[in-house]
Amino acid sequence: MLDSKPILLVEDDGVDVMAVQRVLKELKAANELAYAGNGEEALAYLRSPENEAPCMILLDLNMPKMGGLEFLQVLRANEALRNIPVMVVSTSAEKQDMARSFELGAVAYIVKCYSYGEFRERMRAITPYLAVVGPTEKLEPAPV
Repeated sequence: MLDSKPILLVEDDGVDVMAVQRVLKELKAANELAYAGNGEEALAYLRSPENEAPCMILLDLNMPKMGGLEFLQVLRANEALRNIPVMVVSTSAEKQDMARSFELGAVAYIVKCYSYGEFRERMRAITPYLAVVGPTEKLEPAPV
């Protein structure tokens, strides 16, 4: 068990939010999930003294108002926030988006996919950042 701090999910798509919630439940994460619909809302959450700093941020790139890359740039420029691990979870498989995300300090980049099983397997990369309440469910390989 690592850290029971919340996970901040920065995502504007309700279906993707539900998919992440489901994966976290299957991984038996004890972390609460905080939400922001875009980068501006995420920064407001992070800057609020009422909110505990998250153990990690799951970040979509394509969002209204402030997208993921702009958010990452602002986050990394802020001394108090720059060390929070950020994992990009995006529909974009564009090499320039991946490269720019890593240049801005993302620790991982997961491409969203249509198969829930495959998405679940990709999301296992967040396990080292989670506070787990028991053994995680044995996940079957995604059908090909």
